[in-house]
Amino acid sequence: MRIATWNVNSITARLPRLLAWLESTGTDVLCIQETKCALEQFPADQLRELGYESAVNANGRWNGVALISKAGLEDVVLGLPGGPEYDGAEEPRAVAATCGPVRVWSVYVPNGREVEHAHYAYKLNWLQALRGAVAEDAAGDRPFAVLGDFNVAPTDEDLWDPAAFVGQTHVTPAEREALADLRGTGLSDVLPRALKYDRPFTFWDYRALGFPKNRGMRIDLVYGNAPFTKAVSDSYVDREERKGKGASDHAPVVVDLEI
Repeated sequence: MRIATWNVNSITARLPRLLAWLESTGTDVLCIQETKCALEQFPADQLRELGYESAVNANGRWNGVALISKAGLEDVVLGLPGGPEYDGAEEPRAVAATCGPVRVWSVYVPNGREVEHAHYAYKLNWLQALRGAVAEDAAGDRPFAVLGDFNVAPTDEDLWDPAAFVGQTHVTPAEREALADLRGTGLSDVLPRALKYDRPFTFWDYRALGFPKNRGMRIDLVYGNAPFTKAVSDSYVDREERKGKGASDHAPVVVDLEI
């Protein structure tokens, strides 16, 4: 079984690449972030032609997440139970479903913007709510994973240059502690291998030749419980999909399971 996560940074803009990637990789389940579309704009029909069912949490030009699956979609949950609001509204940042033998969440953690910004406090509260929402499944006997764009680099090894991020979000002790608390529910980091260079970055900024210079970060993560991680046979960052015209600024993270 092949499961992947990919922040596509607009599914409308990335649709031809997405469809081609799905066909070439044979992915069974894909967690998608930043759909940036209204629900009625989501390309469910095109995905259905490839054999995928869709569970979508989206409401407009910002944020938005989805799960697409060839292995079924059962017990779908749209949104983060107990999650905080921002500016008086619940943002579409989480969707969960059971896909065959595996229970998965697709999450798009808030960016945080700046440490003193209200969005940063919202980010920490959101991660706390995520911990509560997944704790039971994380401790269970069924293979379970939370996949997505976490907007946090777990360690300095996940940054091209730690000095370049001093004083910024994505690297603060509080954010990393929130990830550690999430792992404390029984989840482990499924570390992918890099297809090039020595570190498996998943995001490269469009600006300042970030990708050609490999100035990246690892912020797209796969956190699995023990039954999930025991089934992992391979995991990698598909760096090739970050290349070329019209690419997202994130690359897919792929996990193969013997299950």
